[in-house]
Amino acid sequence: MTETEFLLLVRGPLLQGATVIFMLGIVVRILEIILLGRKANLAEARGSAVAGGIRTIVTRMVPDKGTMQRSVFTVVSGYIFHIGLFVTILLFAPHILLIEEVFGVSWPALPTPVVDATTVVTMIALLAVLAHRLKDPVKRFLSHFQDYLVWLVTFLPLFTGYIAFHRIGMQPPALIALHILSVELLMVVFPFTKLMHTFTLFMARYYNGAISGYRGVNS
Repeated sequence: MTETEFLLLVRGPLLQGATVIFMLGIVVRILEIILLGRKANLAEARGSAVAGGIRTIVTRMVPDKGTMQRSVFTVVSGYIFHIGLFVTILLFAPHILLIEEVFGVSWPALPTPVVDATTVVTMIALLAVLAHRLKDPVKRFLSHFQDYLVWLVTFLPLFTGYIAFHRIGMQPPALIALHILSVELLMVVFPFTKLMHTFTLFMARYYNGAISGYRGVNS
């Protein structure tokens, strides 16, 4: 198989299959959570469940003082690579063009050198997180195969995208195919691992905040 044929395979059937698994997997996982339901709260309302849920989502975006003091590395590195992922995925011009082609919507892109530098910083942050997990005895003990798999499938699209942009190591068609293939791997793994927290995080925070808000307690 030539590099061009491999690229066509990756951009065609493999991408379509990964997209179906990604979308269907997310829908099924979210439906599983919703269909679990919850018992009716028979207590008298002392506040607003909706306001409590929204308040908790917003307030949990910023770590409290105690958490920051105890886990400053985890908090800071987490913010760095999450913001970096947001920038590289949604504010890079070629990615925006792809989204516009598929969904018909677009928005302004950041300058390419800014996204390029952000990609490097994000990869460094992810490597630091991995090193810290391996070095810390508690985190290493609590880590399982899925934790390292999630790290790998998150890191690979950044790395392959970087070397594809700078044309390092192989011909452009092979580099682009490798980058797309790494993204497809991420899409396939996403619904069945802890990466689902991208969606369930806000659902969980709203749920907990709504319970507290209904009782008139700040969460």
